[in-house]
Amino acid sequence: MHKIFLIGIAGGSGSGKTTFANKVMKAVSHDHSSLLHMDSYYLPTVPKVNGKANFDHPDAFDWDLLREHLRELKQGDSVNCPVYDFTSSTRSSEVETVGPCRVVLFEGIFSLYDQEIRDLLDIKCFLHVDSDIRFTRRLHRDVKERGRSLESVIAQYYDTVRPMYQRYLDPQKQYADFTVGEETDVAAQILAAQIKEFLRPAPQPEAWQEHSLSL
Repeated sequence: MHKIFLIGIAGGSGSGKTTFANKVMKAVSHDHSSLLHMDSYYLPTVPKVNGKANFDHPDAFDWDLLREHLRELKQGDSVNCPVYDFTSSTRSSEVETVGPCRVVLFEGIFSLYDQEIRDLLDIKCFLHVDSDIRFTRRLHRDVKERGRSLESVIAQYYDTVRPMYQRYLDPQKQYADFTVGEETDVAAQILAAQIKEFLRPAPQPEAWQEHSLSL
């Protein structure tokens, strides 16, 4: 059985984790890689702050299912991951099949948070992006793609997003093998090159012996 390469990509909301992961996948080849989103593993009911859902707390996620799926992917199996509907803030009845594949990119705000998951990862990456940029990206995304009002996004940022980042997300940098700033193109190419090296077939002993004899 082939070894499975599992890469964790962490960072705050709006840091560009999905964009970065897609750049790596495009450079590697989608035939060999799959992307697993931690957002898919939000619980049907998440913790609340002042009566509003706190999506940036560790207790908002289904850790048992996430660990189980990452272990299965690491073993070379496929998984049926849940689908979370951010418009209605509920878990959909649908599932999405991920894998089997040689390379799995696992992106999410807490992808480097859990010790058991970190032990499964071959490479750990953290996207460190200025808070103003992250906030602006999140504002555009939530209003345009998730049907949120401008006021609700701003209130959520100050109530939960910013304090949770400072308390839980930023400390994950200590576990990262490397950090990436706002310019992700070069970092994505470097990571993709390392993955390609991993995917490169090992030389066949027989072919090497024949080549050696012909010298």
